[in-house]
Amino acid sequence: MEEDASLFPKKELLDNVPLLEDEREDLEDPEYEAEFLPPEAENSADLGYCCPQRKQSTDADKSKKRPAVPDRLKACHLRKTWSHLEKLREEKELFIQKTRGELRACRQRIDSITKQQASVAAEVAAGREANNTAAVGRLQAVSRRLCMELDNERDMQSKITALLQKSENTMWHLAIQEGQLEDVRKSAQEEEVTSRKYLREQVAKQLHKEEEASEKIKRNRLLRVRKSMCLQKDHVLRHQKLVEDAQKNHRIAVKFLKASLRRIREQEKEEEMKSREHMKRRMDAVLALKNSITANRETLRKFQAWSQAKADLAEQKAQAEKEMILAQGGDAFKQLFHQRRCEELEAQNRTFKEEQKLRKQEIINQILKEEAEEEKRKKKQSSPAPAMGQAPLREKTWSYITDICEGRDAAALPSFPGDKLQDGDRAEHPKASQFLEAISSESIQGDLRNVSWEDDTLAEPEIPGLWKEDYKPYQVPKEEADRKPVDGTKMDKDILARTMEQLRSRVTHKQVVSGHEFKGRPFNSKPKLIHFKDFDIGKVYKKKITLINATYTINYCKLVGVEEHLRDFIHIDFDPPGPMSAGMSCEVLVTFKPMINKDLEGNVSFLAQTGGFSVPLKCSTKKCTLSLDKELIDFGSYVVGETTSRIITLTNIGGLGTRFKFVRASESYEMDLSQSVMKISSLFTYEDKGSYEKIIISPSEQQMEGNESSPFDMQSQKESGKLDNKEQEEGRPTESEGVTMTTVMTIPPSEEQMEISLGEVTEGEIGPFSSIKVPVIFTPVTPGTIHSMFKVMFKNQQCPTLYFRVMGVAMDVPVWVPKPNVDLKICMYDRLYQDSVLVHTRSKAALRLKFEVCKELREHVELLPETGYIQAQSSYAVQLKFLPRHSLPEDAGKYFDKESRVLEAPMTIQVADQIKPVGFTLHAVVTTSDLQLSPSAVDFGYCTIYEAIRTQVSLYNHSLLPQGFGFVGLPKFVDIQPNDGFGTILPLETLQLDVIFQPTKAKEYSFELVCKSEINRSFKLACRAVGIHPPLELSHYQVKFAATSLYDTSVATLYIINSHVSINSLTHSVPRIGSEDAFPVGPTSFEFLLPPDAPITISPSVGTVSPGKRCLIQVAFRPVLPSELIRQEAFQALNKQVEVKSVRKDTVTQRKDLRRQSFSTLRLQNRDRLLRTSTPLNTELHEQDLKSNSDEYQAAQATLARSFQGKFDKFVVPCVVARGDTKDRKGTEPLSFSPHNTLYLELWCPAVAPSIVVTSNKGKTTTNFGDIAVGHHGIRKVSIQNISSEDLAVEFSVLNPNGPFILLNPISKLPAGETQVLTLSFSPHESVLAQETLDIITKRGTLSLTLTGTGVASMITCSIEGDVLDMGYVIARESVSSSFKLQNCSALPIKFSLQLDSLSPSRSKGQQQLPQFLTSPAQRTEVVGTQNHSGQSVFSVIPVEGIMDPGKAQDFTVTFSPDHESLYFSDRLQIMLFEKKLSHQILLKGAAREHMMFVEGGDPLDVPVESLTVIPTYDPEHREEAEELKPILVTLDYIQLDTDTPAPPATRELQVGCIRTTQLSPKKSVEFSLDSSTSLQHKGFTIEPSRGSVERGQTKTISISWMPPADFDPDHPLMVSALLHLKGDVKETYKVLFVAQVVTGP
Repeated sequence: MEEDASLFPKKELLDNVPLLEDEREDLEDPEYEAEFLPPEAENSADLGYCCPQRKQSTDADKSKKRPAVPDRLKACHLRKTWSHLEKLREEKELFIQKTRGELRACRQRIDSITKQQASVAAEVAAGREANNTAAVGRLQAVSRRLCMELDNERDMQSKITALLQKSENTMWHLAIQEGQLEDVRKSAQEEEVTSRKYLREQVAKQLHKEEEASEKIKRNRLLRVRKSMCLQKDHVLRHQKLVEDAQKNHRIAVKFLKASLRRIREQEKEEEMKSREHMKRRMDAVLALKNSITANRETLRKFQAWSQAKADLAEQKAQAEKEMILAQGGDAFKQLFHQRRCEELEAQNRTFKEEQKLRKQEIINQILKEEAEEEKRKKKQSSPAPAMGQAPLREKTWSYITDICEGRDAAALPSFPGDKLQDGDRAEHPKASQFLEAISSESIQGDLRNVSWEDDTLAEPEIPGLWKEDYKPYQVPKEEADRKPVDGTKMDKDILARTMEQLRSRVTHKQVVSGHEFKGRPFNSKPKLIHFKDFDIGKVYKKKITLINATYTINYCKLVGVEEHLRDFIHIDFDPPGPMSAGMSCEVLVTFKPMINKDLEGNVSFLAQTGGFSVPLKCSTKKCTLSLDKELIDFGSYVVGETTSRIITLTNIGGLGTRFKFVRASESYEMDLSQSVMKISSLFTYEDKGSYEKIIISPSEQQMEGNESSPFDMQSQKESGKLDNKEQEEGRPTESEGVTMTTVMTIPPSEEQMEISLGEVTEGEIGPFSSIKVPVIFTPVTPGTIHSMFKVMFKNQQCPTLYFRVMGVAMDVPVWVPKPNVDLKICMYDRLYQDSVLVHTRSKAALRLKFEVCKELREHVELLPETGYIQAQSSYAVQLKFLPRHSLPEDAGKYFDKESRVLEAPMTIQVADQIKPVGFTLHAVVTTSDLQLSPSAVDFGYCTIYEAIRTQVSLYNHSLLPQGFGFVGLPKFVDIQPNDGFGTILPLETLQLDVIFQPTKAKEYSFELVCKSEINRSFKLACRAVGIHPPLELSHYQVKFAATSLYDTSVATLYIINSHVSINSLTHSVPRIGSEDAFPVGPTSFEFLLPPDAPITISPSVGTVSPGKRCLIQVAFRPVLPSELIRQEAFQALNKQVEVKSVRKDTVTQRKDLRRQSFSTLRLQNRDRLLRTSTPLNTELHEQDLKSNSDEYQAAQATLARSFQGKFDKFVVPCVVARGDTKDRKGTEPLSFSPHNTLYLELWCPAVAPSIVVTSNKGKTTTNFGDIAVGHHGIRKVSIQNISSEDLAVEFSVLNPNGPFILLNPISKLPAGETQVLTLSFSPHESVLAQETLDIITKRGTLSLTLTGTGVASMITCSIEGDVLDMGYVIARESVSSSFKLQNCSALPIKFSLQLDSLSPSRSKGQQQLPQFLTSPAQRTEVVGTQNHSGQSVFSVIPVEGIMDPGKAQDFTVTFSPDHESLYFSDRLQIMLFEKKLSHQILLKGAAREHMMFVEGGDPLDVPVESLTVIPTYDPEHREEAEELKPILVTLDYIQLDTDTPAPPATRELQVGCIRTTQLSPKKSVEFSLDSSTSLQHKGFTIEPSRGSVERGQTKTISISWMPPADFDPDHPLMVSALLHLKGDVKETYKVLFVAQVVTGP
């Protein structure tokens, strides 16, 4: 309440007016006005005060000037004072109301307390009367409390009354001042009315403008609505047309689809039949395999029984030997040990012999090689024959090797002294094949002399009689049995390892899901380690583990097994679960049956579909694992005579107990180990005993270690740990071959220290998984530091000796500092740091203390107070103040290290009546607080107002402490990131800060950036830049494309705008560079400069924009894979293919050469061969230039697209601006582009893997139908797969309805991971190269398929001219053949088929019509004429169908085979292409006769259709008479054109022929003769020849000409007859009737 009353003292109210007068100078500052007066209030004040005064002065006298500036300022100050008083008055009124309310509440509380006092007084009187002392006492206490409350409330009432009176006085003063400023208030109200009126007028004008603008907007909206309606109508019409075209295409597609489905069903039936046959074959193979497996299992069972019997026999034998040795009183363990040593020696001997044999094999190969070279050399040059009496060195070497291979003793061989051997002498040696066979033969493993297989075998022979007593199996010779190593040769092992690796590589394969390849462990094991702890021999332990599929999809798991050294103890029960989905698990049961007391470690191996993995397995025996909870016991400082104790704990976390004893490190302790050694040795095998013997430590080594590692040399707990570890490592057990089993550890004794001792419990037994606590007692006797070393020894020699130190300080000084080192950590210059130093005393009297600082640091360190008294047996705190100056390095001298900046200053405490002072040390690291900005000045250069320039600035912290920093007071056009320029910088760290400058207008900038640290230090950075306003601007300066699939296209649209229409800088900002002249108004050109090899296309990239106009810009982003990367992938694929081929070839070669070459020679040859193969291959591949349309290139492109992980690129495309129009430049002269007026377009281009890929045809997106005949169609199938993680809705782009390409099976949805097959059809209508693009559209991208095909017109030519093939005359029931050719003149194979009309199904309809000679006299014969009576076709053609390759010709043979006589055999041969198109029609004609002669010519006298009546048969007597009746009509028309000019005679011809036949006939020719030739000549006929003969297969022409005689009557035709005789195999006579007439015109 008192604070509220003092808010407005009287002095402040009285000094208001003078204060306003003093602020006149401040009001003249516009910033001051902006700070204290809002813009609206300032405007209204100016309008309200100035405008009426100006109006009055105008009305009164226009010559009067405006009031002076001081008057206006005074009026402004008066208004401000009046408003301030008004505000104070309101606050005081509110405060008075609150004070009055509190006064009323106080009075009410006083009345209430007074009433309570009266009631309490009445109760006190009642209690006294009742003699209730307790109640009276309580009531009196209440009365006293009420009196106190009443006094308090009355005091409060007096205070509130005084405050209220004071406030009312203040209100009176305010009322007086308001009365003085009443005129100001009235003038302010008038000004407010005037300003409101002016504002209403302005609002009315603005409303009118907005109404006009809204009307304009409404009209524009109506125009847009009309335009959109027109566009909608056009869109509806186009859509309707597209729907009609789509329906039409759908009907066509349905037609083709039905045909395709029919063919597909047929193909499916065929495939089903094939699959059934294949399944049947597989079932047969499975049955055969099952029978074979059953037989193999039976054989394996027999071998297992035999092996078990052999093992039992060996065990019984070993047990019998052991019992026999024990019965004789011998040492069984020693005997078994000796026997194992013998077996080891035998194994080493066998290994040595195998190595010797391998070496012999290498020697033989080298000798053979040298001999071959020697033979070649001797063939070229002759050499003298060797001496007969000397044995060559080569022969002696061969004999030596032969003896070794035959098993002779090397010692028995004759020695060859060196003086008898001569180089160059050689003789015939044994054949190399013998030695190679001996070396490569297999050896027999094991010793077969002790076990009889014939007597004790349990297996049965598979072949009866094979194991009879009289059967003698083949025995391998001893010299051959020992030539091959036990486990096979090194070459066999390498071949086996390589084969297994190939098999594993075929089993496992990579797992790729959604473009991500799984790498890592395919299955996770729970638990991760199979650990059998503290096992006992003879017991069985089981553990169950769970394998969880950690891959992306389905995987398999197969048990491989455990390592070889674990197979006798570990058994795995695992039932393969089959295919396991991701996250599924299976269980594995591991059974451990320990046989030896030994730690075992290994792995359980499994094989998954993506590779192998293993689960670690560990078996631990029972051990003593002992440890101490501490290695150092520090008792601290104690006064002499006091006693204290600490507890040290010995813990055993192992499963085996032992005996322990705590002794001093200087004492020696003797422990008998004979019993424990004997107990353990009975459980150890040979290998285990060797490891156990290594545990025993020799006394000499232990003594040496004790001397080297003195416990008093260790300085800290860390050093003690290192030393203990070192002692354990150096004290490794060594084998002891002595008889005694007692170890004595002696260390030279040190001086006993009775100050530190152990408790009562110093030795005893510690059980498994238990702990023992031992007390350590400290009783200081003499002052000083006391150290002691103890050790813990154990009866189990496997447990190392444990050491621990004990130290304490005995003090006799009464005053001491418990913390002698005061560490202030890291301190900064000019900063104050404080700490409290505590001083203790043991004295029983008060002591005076004086605190002193060394004179070097008195300017920096201060101890307060300097003098003090510490009471008896208490503590005293002194304040330490540390204020380091920058002169500290020079002042401190030796106490300060300038390199490490460490200060170590001694402080002294002088104690009265004590000579030795108490000291403590001040430790501190003093560092600076400087921050360094690099560079010190930044020049941003030129920057447009539409962009921002970023530069990096380094901030380095020179301090050893982290510091907070922040850039404060930043201009609006500057931004600092990250975290807006605020953060914390670590010691000696350099931070990179981004300073972003974005100018707001075109001018030159020069400013400073201030960085302040958390201790308020300032660091400045000078900056300058030039702001540019370019003449053009972009609608968007940053384009963020959506995630675009590879080879898909994303398009963004933006505008480039020329808003520079006026050069008036007063109305708006004009384009300019800094402070230069403005850019002129006019057309402005631009050009986008794309970075090289960028997947960006900008259209148009060059253009001109007129003032006030804008230009549409389209930016397209199409991500592609780099061609170099694709070529590299293609080269790698080709390399792998060639390497696989070369490896296969080399493997085959190796198998052939295994019997002739050693493994070492073969390995060298393979290495050389691979080097020779790989070098030309790489050179050839690098020289090869892969084209983009090659199969390898497109396959590599598809592979990389599927495995594409995504990529994000950011491109900044500059757009340069120039003055003028691009059309105005002369020729190729470039425009003058300014480097400063440059716009920048930032493009964010994320590229992702395609969601849909093509899986068929090696991933190619181009489908080539090839050459298709016009009118036919080709089908191609394209498989697409959804490799994304979600189902996709699929849409297809519309193909050309009139085009040749059709999508037959469009789909609407493609689930994730599934593959669909698209069927595409190509039906060319003309001979042309067609190409279209089919877009498969999804929400995650578009896949474009390029469809190409060539329509080829099928054209063939026929060798038959006129399309008529006349077979001539043939004797009935014989045949004749003729051939013709068809030539394929097109560029694609043509399928052809030949059809005869006589075999057509539609021929029966034609036979029901009238004959041709009746309906059309001009065409007498039918197309299909006379046929054979037998029903077979008279004409036949071969081949009937086939395919003609491009440019090839096909020969066809037509055979004419009549079975009766007729002159009108005919048929029509149709050549069909592709079973649809009719190419040619060939008319086939032929005639048949019963005899070999025929006459052809004359006018027809019969019909070309055979009669259905029976042909009469003539007997031989009347045959000649019947033959004479054959008529021939020859009509001759003499054409008389002009009577003056003689016309040529009329001519006709008859053909007489002899048919070639295969029948035997005495006549080889036909003779003919024409009678009455003389009479015919008189009639004007001339016949040449009238007689003659015709050979077989020939024809002869009889020419007939007629000239009318002189007595010829033109009105009566001339008719003459003559007989034509033919004589062949029979005689025939024809009556030739000649009819001649004269005609005047043709």
